[in-house]
Amino acid sequence: MVSLLEIPTLIPRTLLVDPPLSDDEFERLSERSNFTCFERSKEGTILMNPPAGALTSSGNVEILRQLSNWWLQHRRGRVLGSDAGFFLPDGSMLSPDAAYVTAEQLQGLTHAQLERFLRLAPAFVVELRSPSDLLAACKEKMESWMANGVQLGWLVDPKARRVFVYEPDAEVRIETGSEVHGSGPVAGFVLDLLEVWICFE
Repeated sequence: MVSLLEIPTLIPRTLLVDPPLSDDEFERLSERSNFTCFERSKEGTILMNPPAGALTSSGNVEILRQLSNWWLQHRRGRVLGSDAGFFLPDGSMLSPDAAYVTAEQLQGLTHAQLERFLRLAPAFVVELRSPSDLLAACKEKMESWMANGVQLGWLVDPKARRVFVYEPDAEVRIETGSEVHGSGPVAGFVLDLLEVWICFE
């Protein structure tokens, strides 16, 4: 009989399928899963992400709240959360913790297309590092977002109370103040980091 303490070592976090799933098959797999969030690397490896803990979930909600409040000022484009999926140009499928897609990106998309995973890179993404996330893995995901056309990305690290800011053709910079200011697609958006850090106390 398997001990409960042994279960975490028996459950894989990645899955290789041969032949690889098509986009439609992958999306159906995601729709039928009630226990985990799937992503896919550009090599076709399926990544299985467990549900977030209470503190990380609270932090995600706070970031989305602030981003949604900014969106309410103009109501253009869409703010999307961690359950949104994006098929990216390199063949991967990633989910952000928060994202903003511009009205221009959405132009011409049908209602049926909006019901599915979007086939584009959001203009702006936020990734929130959870206590179990390796920083190197978080940075690798941010680099994947940027390589696929994201215009601005923030990696929020509550453990060290800092934000890594990613922009095309620029060195990653680190913000350690009480807020971080958006630019480009989210010009005018200011994330109050003190409110985010409170979620982790």
